[in-house]
Amino acid sequence: MTGASLAGIGRRLASMLYEGLVVFAVLLIGFWLPQALLAGMGLGIGPRLLWLHVLLLLMLYFVWFWLHGGQTLPMKTWKLRLASADGTPLRPLQAVLRYLAAWPSILLFGVGILWALVDRDRQFLHDRIAGTRIVNQPAA
Repeated sequence: MTGASLAGIGRRLASMLYEGLVVFAVLLIGFWLPQALLAGMGLGIGPRLLWLHVLLLLMLYFVWFWLHGGQTLPMKTWKLRLASADGTPLRPLQAVLRYLAAWPSILLFGVGILWALVDRDRQFLHDRIAGTRIVNQPAA
Protein backbone atom coordinates (compact mmCIF):
# COMPACT_ATOMS: atom_id res chain seq x y z
CA MET A 1 0.00 0.00 0.00
CA THR A 2 1.44 3.34 -0.96
CA GLY A 3 0.95 6.86 0.31
CA ALA A 4 -1.27 6.36 3.33
CA SER A 5 -1.36 4.33 6.52
CA LEU A 6 -4.26 2.15 7.58
CA ALA A 7 -6.78 3.99 9.74
CA GLY A 8 -7.34 2.87 13.32
CA ILE A 9 -10.54 1.13 14.30
CA GLY A 10 -11.57 3.92 16.70
CA ARG A 11 -11.51 6.57 13.97
CA ARG A 12 -13.37 4.28 11.58
CA LEU A 13 -16.09 3.62 14.17
CA ALA A 14 -16.40 7.33 14.98
CA SER A 15 -16.77 8.06 11.28
CA MET A 16 -19.46 5.36 11.03
CA LEU A 17 -21.38 6.99 13.89
CA TYR A 18 -21.26 10.35 12.11
CA GLU A 19 -22.20 8.58 8.87
CA GLY A 20 -25.42 7.47 10.55
CA LEU A 21 -26.47 11.10 10.94
CA VAL A 22 -25.73 11.85 7.29
CA VAL A 23 -27.58 8.72 6.16
CA PHE A 24 -30.59 9.87 8.20
CA ALA A 25 -30.55 13.19 6.31
CA VAL A 26 -30.16 11.43 2.95
CA LEU A 27 -33.13 9.18 3.75
CA LEU A 28 -35.19 12.13 4.96
CA ILE A 29 -34.72 14.01 1.69
CA GLY A 30 -34.36 11.16 -0.79
CA PHE A 31 -36.82 8.66 0.65
CA TRP A 32 -39.33 10.16 3.04
CA LEU A 33 -40.04 13.35 1.10
CA PRO A 34 -40.82 11.61 -2.22
CA GLN A 35 -42.88 8.95 -0.42
CA ALA A 36 -44.84 11.61 1.47
CA LEU A 37 -45.57 13.45 -1.78
CA LEU A 38 -46.68 10.24 -3.51
CA ALA A 39 -48.90 9.31 -0.56
CA GLY A 40 -50.39 12.82 -0.63
CA MET A 41 -51.39 12.22 -4.24
CA GLY A 42 -52.95 8.88 -3.33
CA LEU A 43 -50.19 6.79 -4.88
CA GLY A 44 -49.00 4.00 -2.65
CA ILE A 45 -45.97 1.78 -3.16
CA GLY A 46 -45.64 -1.77 -1.87
CA PRO A 47 -43.17 -2.68 0.88
CA ARG A 48 -40.73 -4.44 -1.48
CA LEU A 49 -40.46 -1.37 -3.67
CA LEU A 50 -39.97 0.79 -0.56
CA TRP A 51 -37.01 -1.35 0.51
CA LEU A 52 -35.64 -1.28 -3.03
CA HIS A 53 -35.93 2.53 -2.96
CA VAL A 54 -33.90 2.66 0.29
CA LEU A 55 -31.23 0.24 -0.97
CA LEU A 56 -30.79 2.03 -4.29
CA LEU A 57 -30.81 5.50 -2.73
CA LEU A 58 -28.09 4.58 -0.24
CA MET A 59 -26.11 2.73 -2.91
CA LEU A 60 -26.20 5.85 -5.08
CA TYR A 61 -25.00 7.97 -2.13
CA PHE A 62 -22.14 5.73 -1.02
CA VAL A 63 -20.92 4.52 -4.41
CA TRP A 64 -20.96 8.06 -5.85
CA PHE A 65 -18.78 9.47 -3.07
CA TRP A 66 -16.46 6.46 -2.95
CA LEU A 67 -15.84 6.71 -6.69
CA HIS A 68 -15.46 10.51 -6.67
CA GLY A 69 -12.66 11.10 -4.20
CA GLY A 70 -13.00 8.03 -1.98
CA GLN A 71 -14.69 9.95 0.84
CA THR A 72 -18.13 10.73 2.20
CA LEU A 73 -18.57 13.87 4.33
CA PRO A 74 -17.91 12.00 7.62
CA MET A 75 -14.80 10.41 6.10
CA LYS A 76 -13.54 13.87 5.12
CA THR A 77 -14.20 15.12 8.64
CA TRP A 78 -12.25 12.25 10.18
CA LYS A 79 -9.56 12.50 7.45
CA LEU A 80 -10.22 8.99 6.13
CA ARG A 81 -10.25 7.76 2.55
CA LEU A 82 -11.41 4.53 0.96
CA ALA A 83 -8.98 2.91 -1.47
CA SER A 84 -8.26 -0.43 -3.06
CA ALA A 85 -5.94 -2.75 -1.16
CA ASP A 86 -3.06 -1.59 -3.38
CA GLY A 87 -3.79 2.10 -2.68
CA THR A 88 -5.41 2.94 -6.01
CA PRO A 89 -8.89 4.51 -6.33
CA LEU A 90 -11.83 2.09 -6.25
CA ARG A 91 -13.23 0.55 -9.38
CA PRO A 92 -17.04 0.83 -9.80
CA LEU A 93 -17.69 -2.89 -9.30
CA GLN A 94 -15.49 -2.86 -6.21
CA ALA A 95 -17.50 0.02 -4.70
CA VAL A 96 -20.81 -1.75 -5.38
CA LEU A 97 -19.44 -4.99 -3.90
CA ARG A 98 -18.33 -3.16 -0.75
CA TYR A 99 -21.74 -1.54 -0.41
CA LEU A 100 -23.61 -4.82 -0.85
CA ALA A 101 -21.27 -6.72 1.49
CA ALA A 102 -21.65 -4.04 4.18
CA TRP A 103 -25.38 -4.77 4.62
CA PRO A 104 -25.03 -8.30 6.04
CA SER A 105 -21.73 -7.34 7.64
CA ILE A 106 -23.50 -4.72 9.76
CA LEU A 107 -27.02 -6.15 10.07
CA LEU A 108 -25.97 -9.61 11.27
CA PHE A 109 -25.25 -8.28 14.76
CA GLY A 110 -22.24 -6.35 13.48
CA VAL A 111 -20.25 -9.51 12.76
CA GLY A 112 -18.43 -7.77 9.92
CA ILE A 113 -17.39 -4.95 12.23
CA LEU A 114 -16.33 -7.35 14.98
CA TRP A 115 -14.30 -9.18 12.35
CA ALA A 116 -11.78 -6.33 12.63
CA LEU A 117 -10.84 -7.59 16.09
CA VAL A 118 -9.44 -10.83 14.64
CA ASP A 119 -8.36 -9.68 11.17
CA ARG A 120 -4.57 -9.44 10.72
CA ASP A 121 -4.88 -5.89 9.31
CA ARG A 122 -7.85 -4.90 11.54
CA GLN A 123 -10.06 -4.53 8.44
CA PHE A 124 -13.85 -4.86 8.45
CA LEU A 125 -15.21 -7.98 6.74
CA HIS A 126 -16.84 -6.01 3.90
CA ASP A 127 -13.48 -4.33 3.21
CA ARG A 128 -11.77 -7.71 3.14
CA ILE A 129 -14.41 -9.07 0.74
CA ALA A 130 -14.24 -6.07 -1.62
CA GLY A 131 -10.46 -5.69 -1.50
CA THR A 132 -10.66 -2.21 -0.02
CA ARG A 133 -9.08 -0.41 2.92
CA ILE A 134 -9.90 2.70 4.88
CA VAL A 135 -6.71 4.71 5.15
CA ASN A 136 -5.67 7.96 6.79
CA GLN A 137 -5.95 10.85 4.37
CA PRO A 138 -2.43 12.08 3.59
CA ALA A 139 -1.74 15.73 4.40
CA ALA A 140 -2.21 18.01 1.41
